Amino acid sequence: MSGKSFKDTMDREFSYTQAHFEQVQAKLYELAGIQLDTSKDALVYSRLVRRIRSLKVGGFANYFVYLQNTPSETQEFINALTTNLTSFFREPHHFDILKGYLQDHPGNLRIWCVASSTGEEAYSIAMTVAEHYGQFDTPVEIIASDIDTDVLTAASAGIYKRERIESIVPQRRKQFFQRGTGGQDGKVRVVPELKRMVEFAQINLLEPSWPIRSTVDVIFCRNVMIYFDKQTQLALLTRLVALLPSDGLYIAGHSENFSAFAQVVRLAGQTTYYPVRG
Repeated sequence: MSGKSFKDTMDREFSYTQAHFEQVQAKLYELAGIQLDTSKDALVYSRLVRRIRSLKVGGFANYFVYLQNTPSETQEFINALTTNLTSFFREPHHFDILKGYLQDHPGNLRIWCVASSTGEEAYSIAMTVAEHYGQFDTPVEIIASDIDTDVLTAASAGIYKRERIESIVPQRRKQFFQRGTGGQDGKVRVVPELKRMVEFAQINLLEPSWPIRSTVDVIFCRNVMIYFDKQTQLALLTRLVALLPSDGLYIAGHSENFSAFAQVVRLAGQTTYYPVRG
């Protein structure tokens, strides 16, 4: 990375150098396996400077010392630097695929939404399941996880600005959301019955064990692997796919292609994969 990225350091509130950025890169990779692209130096400054101000530690060098000596700051550091881009029924073809899977596999099923962010993906899964069964009480268990505890808090609350659901068809808006009034005007809330269909949990994919018991029938892990290097991608994909039955589904994001991992998965449809059993 060129030092030119830091040419405006003198105009910033706190001194911020390439060495600072590289230290952040290394720490985030150590903690979460996430590779920060060298183009993200400005984003790192804007995200971490909020923590530095809040903690009143005086700068990046002191913040790194604080991070090293304060275990509770580890999660705050991860929360600050993880990006959460999501929407209801994003990549809608995946929910059509899920409908087909539900049709072909009646009975007890488990679905894991690996990077649930603020909950839109998990609730989209739940709406699809509820519509398939025509009721909220279904034999499908939905687990939704994320590494970021802040977004999980938002997901569990299930409260969104009204414009977040404008792309959802009116029948779904009416059935699955309640409009806020008074101080909550302009917001909507997921109906309690839908909320109860989803179990949210904090999970770091780099942890040696996950609180997820086998078997999981469908895994939504969309646009997550793009943040890891190839070695970490292979390791995580292998672990995730091991949870699936032979006819289970791994649903990836539009930015992901696993053709290089043909020993682990085989293509089932558009960014959708079956596990390969040796």
